[in-house]
Amino acid sequence: MKLATGGFVQAAYFVEDVHAAAEYWAATWGAGPFLVMEHIPLENCFYRGEAAMLDHSSAYGQYGDLMVELVQQHNPGPSPFRDLYAQGHWGLHHMARFATDLPAELETYQQNGFATALQADAGGLAFAFVDTSAQLGHMTELYQDCAQIRDFYALIKSAADSNSGGQTFIELPGD
Repeated sequence: MKLATGGFVQAAYFVEDVHAAAEYWAATWGAGPFLVMEHIPLENCFYRGEAAMLDHSSAYGQYGDLMVELVQQHNPGPSPFRDLYAQGHWGLHHMARFATDLPAELETYQQNGFATALQADAGGLAFAFVDTSAQLGHMTELYQDCAQIRDFYALIKSAADSNSGGQTFIELPGD
């Protein structure tokens, strides 16, 4: 059974505070700079098949060829993050990859016994978390492959490539 082609493009960590975690990753590992997105609005959000709300912030940075995402959940309650980590616990949450046909790939995962933990849209970008934690020790995030997500990854990589000043955070024009 081959579920996917193409490798992981991102490692994501569930953290207590995205700003503090970004500062740590930059100072300790030389990652970044990080773009912080606060309270990312989600549409069509479903947690384990039920309509849900997830209030979270993320910091995105580069570590070598791999994007690092640091995720903080603001609201209490069930989520794919809380599926792996109880209150006060943190760690590797998911690895992400691009899906050429997100609905078809989710169906293939489901046919092979992997539940969809979360499915949502963020700014028109469709994504999902597949619960691969029993087999891999983490969830797998699938992004619908499109120009929007590729451009976002290129932005983060470009910021890292041009970060000769050792900045911790990315400031976009208009910030």
